[in-house]
Amino acid sequence: MINSKAIISNGKGDFRLTTIEVGEPAKGEVHVKLKASGICHTDLDSINNWNKHFIVGHEGAGIVVSVGEGVTKVQAGDKVILNWAIPCGRCFQCREGNAHICEINSPVCGSGLCGHAHPEASCHHGSPIERSFHLGTMSEHTIVKESAVVKINCDIPYTTASIIGCGVMTGWGSVVNAARVKAGSSVAVIGCGGVGLNVIQAARLSGAAKIIAIDISNERIEQAKTFGATHGVVAARDDIHFDTVAVAVKEINNGRGADYAFECTAVPALGSAPLKLIRSAGIAVQVSGIEQHIDFDCELFEWDKIYINPLYGMCNPDRDFPRIMDLYSSKKLKLDELVTRTYSLENVAQGFDDLINGRIAKGVIIFDDEV
Repeated sequence: MINSKAIISNGKGDFRLTTIEVGEPAKGEVHVKLKASGICHTDLDSINNWNKHFIVGHEGAGIVVSVGEGVTKVQAGDKVILNWAIPCGRCFQCREGNAHICEINSPVCGSGLCGHAHPEASCHHGSPIERSFHLGTMSEHTIVKESAVVKINCDIPYTTASIIGCGVMTGWGSVVNAARVKAGSSVAVIGCGGVGLNVIQAARLSGAAKIIAIDISNERIEQAKTFGATHGVVAARDDIHFDTVAVAVKEINNGRGADYAFECTAVPALGSAPLKLIRSAGIAVQVSGIEQHIDFDCELFEWDKIYINPLYGMCNPDRDFPRIMDLYSSKKLKLDELVTRTYSLENVAQGFDDLINGRIAKGVIIFDDEV
């Protein structure tokens, strides 16, 4: 066992910095020393709603310390990105090509109770403790399954690499893997935070002719234009049904709704908003993972509109992470620019506050000076 500083939450709104014990990797497992961990809205949701004790964090990058028996994918010293939708490669969904919705390795929370890591992998006061999405990246060390790591194949800071594992993958994959945005099309993006910016630049790379950034902040819209947005619409807070926004989108798009619209806010009231912005037979994508009950006006689905809610950008980590890193290396994908501010474990509360109040596109925790 080694000692590791970590952020632990009770799942009832509270979290604190403490020390855990991390064991040796068992068969098929990898011990990773974290170098950076992203801060995500999903972390806030888990802290407030999971109602259990767990190590926080699901975006991370670091160095392999050691590997368990049978591991061939990586070796000690390799730099890796962690993936929270961990495929087993054997279940029905994995065989169907849907590695992101593996039926065996459900992407929620685990300490070894669900076959992700042996029970002694992470302990607090001698008792096994669960880790967010089977990773727990807000910790100096973690033990994960071999299928939860992807080797870094380019020169990239750990801060930037860490956010590929969720924020980048979710936005980019929703465009490329899920909606399959076509060249020459029109795209509306609701919410220009970290995920929305990745939707925007993925739409740009896909050849979209018009990319309409929508946000309540004009500053965010201007930032979105540096990532590829061609137009911007400032939404009024009281336009909860997006009536005014829909008119603006149609004016930009020659009197018709957009071909695609992506919701990236995680605001339940906006769950149906992308349907309001697309043309008949257009595609609405709910990217942010809204889980609350929402009442829909079925008229919004007329005519032949499609509404999809892809998980994690339909990620296949071994396929998609290298593609994203290649786009970064060729300077076609802006990733360094997404990291607005860095934090330590000691001031992670400031990171969450900045996230809630929209001061950052993406915040990242660093564990030492080697970023």
